Amino acid sequence: MRWDNLGESPAALFGTDVVSRTFDTPEFRGITFHEVRARSIVNRVPGASRMPFEWTVNPYRGCSHACVYCFARKTHSYLDLDTGQDFDSQIVVKINAPELLRRELAGRRWRGDHIAMGTNVDCYQRAEGRYGLMPGIITALRDHANPFSILTKGTLILRDLALLQQAAEVTDVGISVSVGFLDRELWRTVEPGTPAPERRLDVVRTLTAHGIPCGVLMAPVIPFLGDAPDQLRATVRAIAEAGAGSVTPLVLHLRPGAREWFMAWLGQHHPHLVRRYETMYGDGAYAPKWYQRRITRQVHEFAAEYGIGPARPGTSRRIPPRDAGPETTGAGSPGAPHGEGPGSPAEPTQLTLI
Repeated sequence: MRWDNLGESPAALFGTDVVSRTFDTPEFRGITFHEVRARSIVNRVPGASRMPFEWTVNPYRGCSHACVYCFARKTHSYLDLDTGQDFDSQIVVKINAPELLRRELAGRRWRGDHIAMGTNVDCYQRAEGRYGLMPGIITALRDHANPFSILTKGTLILRDLALLQQAAEVTDVGISVSVGFLDRELWRTVEPGTPAPERRLDVVRTLTAHGIPCGVLMAPVIPFLGDAPDQLRATVRAIAEAGAGSVTPLVLHLRPGAREWFMAWLGQHHPHLVRRYETMYGDGAYAPKWYQRRITRQVHEFAAEYGIGPARPGTSRRIPPRDAGPETTGAGSPGAPHGEGPGSPAEPTQLTLI
């Protein structure tokens, strides 16, 4: 592993002291943790990135969620680790993240900009249950009234509910939970280390009930496996019933590092789809624009049907009976997504966060 190179240059990410631990317990079996002391923790997102934020905090590298499509897999190659099994089982833990963040937030150059977390790997993956870095991180952000957001598939975020409530009293706090589909067989093979989709929706339900607004990133929508209209409708309905304030669909994209791992998985579990994927993603990492627009439009229509729209104080969702037909929601009503509705010229947009 390239620890020496990372620890000796002026721009090094970590110091040279690294402690590697393997725990022979059921929840961590087969996983090695590399405990490092980071040189910095608040990272600027490259200007060319499509990310809708400028600063991130990532207390971990690698992720035991083991999502076969994870775009962050490529980052493990920088440590001379492979982007497949090593990404899932060789986890870098920045053990000084809370104290380092507190120091950086107090620096004279820091202007209190929004900080996004969980946008590279999940900060509430299983390792967090052992290392407990997030309480210290949220506490530092709370004490500096610094706005932040968290994206997660992990139910462990509920452990920090009280801290999130305290932070929300002094600054803007945004929480998003990632739920791309409900299919349990698909979940077991494509996201084997994550909590089940219904458990993630329970997180949405709990956060919302305790006054923490929560949106859902419907990600990824997986072509030919999770994109049928009835699948999309069922997922959006479940999201609405969980109390989510918004739903944002994201079609699967396959960057280098993730592409090879995903295609190997596809060949093993769905070999009949390999040729279709090679055609769809032949021109790059992203599905064709026409496909992205179609998925986004369908999800927006279902969101309007079930009353999920732009977050507005005092608005409520109206979930029709399961045997009822679609509701008609006009543009500009509380349930209509921005830019959608009869006569609207706007094209549905497709974000590219994960």
